[in-house]
Amino acid sequence: MKNRGICIIGCGNLGKSIANGLLNNKELSPSNITVTRRTLSKITDLKDAGINITSDNVMAVRNSNIILLAVKPYNVSKIINEIRSEIKAEQHILVSLATGLSTSEISEMLEHKIPVFRAMPNIAANIRESITCICDKNAIAEEVKMVKFIFDSIGESLIINEELMEAATILGACGIAFVFRFIRAMIQGGIQIGFDANTAKQIVSQTVKGAAEMLQKNNNHPESEIDKVTTPKGCTIVGLNEMEHRGFSSALIRGIVTSFEKIEK
Repeated sequence: MKNRGICIIGCGNLGKSIANGLLNNKELSPSNITVTRRTLSKITDLKDAGINITSDNVMAVRNSNIILLAVKPYNVSKIINEIRSEIKAEQHILVSLATGLSTSEISEMLEHKIPVFRAMPNIAANIRESITCICDKNAIAEEVKMVKFIFDSIGESLIINEELMEAATILGACGIAFVFRFIRAMIQGGIQIGFDANTAKQIVSQTVKGAAEMLQKNNNHPESEIDKVTTPKGCTIVGLNEMEHRGFSSALIRGIVTSFEKIEK
């Protein structure tokens, strides 16, 4: 990967998060990364870190091997039309971060048959803690490995079937917002029972982090970890039961399903 050029077209919030994550990978040279944005003043910090910045998408593609399209779905066709003549069959891999566009639809926009991927990271890429789901078309094992390497640089990545990509968007990308809302509610509860906002945030943030790491390291079902905390007639079980009476789990599930139904449309 050291000699592979990577360009991120559309360096908005998500694109910039990925760029910041890649900066921390010692196997990637910042000089081999190019990012594009119309307003360059918003990404000068990436230039200071050694990344090439430009508003010229064609030039960025010409000097790269792996193209990450970090633009809105309605802009994908426009961008591909702009860069199509520079995309070479033996040189390029295209990775779309756009929701709702299949690899087949993207492939049909191109002049040459090249490996096309879809990837869905989340904004935790900025601190190298993203979960990214990936699928591909026309790719060989070595190309899959290269794309996975990029996204493993910003967290963890999974190869999944393409029909699950919309679901992955909801659970991983939208899901981080759901988690933030849960954390905010816990902080508000902490304030109501006596903590100042900063102390409540510190306690809640570490509690959520610890819970997540326990699931990853112990590989247990959440309920088995809950059982370790709940005791007969204890304060934990009454709190959990009150949340369920108020629709906590069902509200969260309904929110996920509603988001999924929106994306399917």
